[in-house]
Amino acid sequence: MTKVGHIYLIDDDESMRISLSRMLRELGYLVEDYASARVFIEKSVPVSPAVILLDMQMPDMMGLDLQEQLIKMGRKTPIIFVSGQSHPHQIVQGLKKGAVDFLFKPFNLEELLKAVADAIDFDSRQLKRVSLDVETKRDYESLTPREREVCAWLVKGLLNKDIAVKLGTTDATIKVHKARVMDKMHVDSVQTLVKKYLESDLESHSLTK
Repeated sequence: MTKVGHIYLIDDDESMRISLSRMLRELGYLVEDYASARVFIEKSVPVSPAVILLDMQMPDMMGLDLQEQLIKMGRKTPIIFVSGQSHPHQIVQGLKKGAVDFLFKPFNLEELLKAVADAIDFDSRQLKRVSLDVETKRDYESLTPREREVCAWLVKGLLNKDIAVKLGTTDATIKVHKARVMDKMHVDSVQTLVKKYLESDLESHSLTK
């Protein structure tokens, strides 16, 4: 049975790479292994949910350098660093830049599997957040300019009659605009509208049309 999760294993130690790959595949994970960071950059295709098991010390490109490169590329796959000789500042630097865990060789199977499961769960939630954000922004772009104005005032806590004064129109007109905003944004309360608006930072969203 295949688990829901993809593992990119990057390690220049061939015996470690072969044994880990075999074990993780037997447990049901989809595993791609790479002998170097450069080969990973050249040949890997981003999928999700996934995790990168990344050796910190490699001859062609250090783990931290690959992490930096992935950040520049916009790839957000969570990273678990694996090393037998990293210095404390490397650990701190890797975690500060977003690595989700750090395992020291030799590590036990239980420790590895928990780290992998947690990272894949994190990536699943990350993917869901991105998908919801895209949907919210698409819904927001479907609003007319006036509906966006009404939406912004609703988020700021104004009542229909106050918005009507702000926009120089009637309470009844604002009620119609509000109903359309709620429908197009797929929300059933102003509280939910506020939550979506803030989480997707719609105030600074650049409209595509």
